[in-house]
Amino acid sequence: MELFYLSLLLLIVLSVCLSLHYLFHKHRSHFTRPNLPPGQTGWPMIGETIEFLSTGWNGHPEKFIFDRMAKYSNQIFKTSLMGEPAAVVCGMAGNKFLFTNENKLVTTWWPKSAKKIFPSSQQTSLKQEGENIRKLAPHFLKPESLQRYIGIMDTIAQRHFASDWDNKQEVEVYPLAKGYTFWLACRLFLSIDDPVQVANFAAPFGLISSGIFAIPIDLPGTACNRAIKAAKLIRKELRSIIKKRKVDLAANKATPTQDILSHMLFTPDENGRFMNELFIADKILALLIGGHDTASVAVTFIVKYLAELPEIYNEVYKEQMEIVKSKSPGELLNWEDIQKMKYSWNVACEVMRLVPPLQGSFREALNDFIYAGFSIPKGWKLYWSTHSTHRDPQCFPEPEKFDPSRFEGSGPAPYTYVPFGGGPRMCPGKEYARLEILVFMHNVVKRFRWEKLLPDEKIVVDPMPIPANGLPVRLHAHKA
Repeated sequence: MELFYLSLLLLIVLSVCLSLHYLFHKHRSHFTRPNLPPGQTGWPMIGETIEFLSTGWNGHPEKFIFDRMAKYSNQIFKTSLMGEPAAVVCGMAGNKFLFTNENKLVTTWWPKSAKKIFPSSQQTSLKQEGENIRKLAPHFLKPESLQRYIGIMDTIAQRHFASDWDNKQEVEVYPLAKGYTFWLACRLFLSIDDPVQVANFAAPFGLISSGIFAIPIDLPGTACNRAIKAAKLIRKELRSIIKKRKVDLAANKATPTQDILSHMLFTPDENGRFMNELFIADKILALLIGGHDTASVAVTFIVKYLAELPEIYNEVYKEQMEIVKSKSPGELLNWEDIQKMKYSWNVACEVMRLVPPLQGSFREALNDFIYAGFSIPKGWKLYWSTHSTHRDPQCFPEPEKFDPSRFEGSGPAPYTYVPFGGGPRMCPGKEYARLEILVFMHNVVKRFRWEKLLPDEKIVVDPMPIPANGLPVRLHAHKA
């Protein structure tokens, strides 16, 4: 019996060793092709993933990119990320190449961790996933449609400030910003308006973002595992919401056009088939994440910079108070008011240049091709980074200086300012984000001035930038 168990153990060890040997040589084979970009590949299988992630955890995500641009090439370098051979494409030319070759030479790619979190993506190609979202979303996210939601956004913003900011001496901005943007997403995507239900629903969402670009190890305690569990909880809640909405639609208690959920339930594909509940739950989950995570980061750092730069705050305040004076008591914001917020939007754009919520994104090579004189094999992953242009002095002179005037007139050169991505994959919610950010700015500056309580608060990027202590500020309400 002991001999049997010893033999079994030896077989297991041998099997593991052979698997590791195969993976190691498979990993090495990706980097033995001729004429690959310069760079290093790090540890077998792990590659440079830990360094890539840790620079963000330490608050300097651009360091991974800039160190290698300086050492190897300012156009492209090779690495290994998320268990995949990869090339990082840099600068304006790199952005233009990837954005204009979408679905020609490259296609979107998500790491294994994201596929574990969104199981329906295993059943269709990611290209098809993206096309499905883009067919459904524009009906609600294009500017013409969003105009009618501005009053709703303003109403929710007023309720948010009345409950969470007014009569407070100190607040933590980041969790409150997440509450505001998530409330909006729930109201406009799902018609959920009860703040208690919204707050309970929001609890697991923070775990998902951290897991999307985590090392794809599904073991207890890992970021990937926590994200998978959180997604299952949310998906369960969403499926109960979907079932109830089906009943309400059948009973004419809900309308096919009231929100994105109804539209998804009511709209068949080109073959006349309707999406199943799991697919819809995953799409809504993705939209809820995209609809509040990035915007909450943006408004948090707007508050940060307005605290640090009183001269910028004064100009924003002046612009917003002109709008306040033009309105009768109780009148909500409208499309014309948003169009008057030009300086405020320039400020928001400059904040997103310096602290982009989206750090970058991956693509996958559809075929072998040559870029900048180097060979990119089919199947390689390509990563572009916002920082490679946002902090490039050739794209933005004095890149560390806060200067909203960069966005006056025709603004930055094409392919240099990319907080929302670019090309066919540009974020479909860009205009939605603009509205929720400006509505927030209007409501916060007309109520308060503020000062930071932690002058040197650390910024952690995981995968989006977050103030380590939530950005606590002391509020100073304007006198009526």
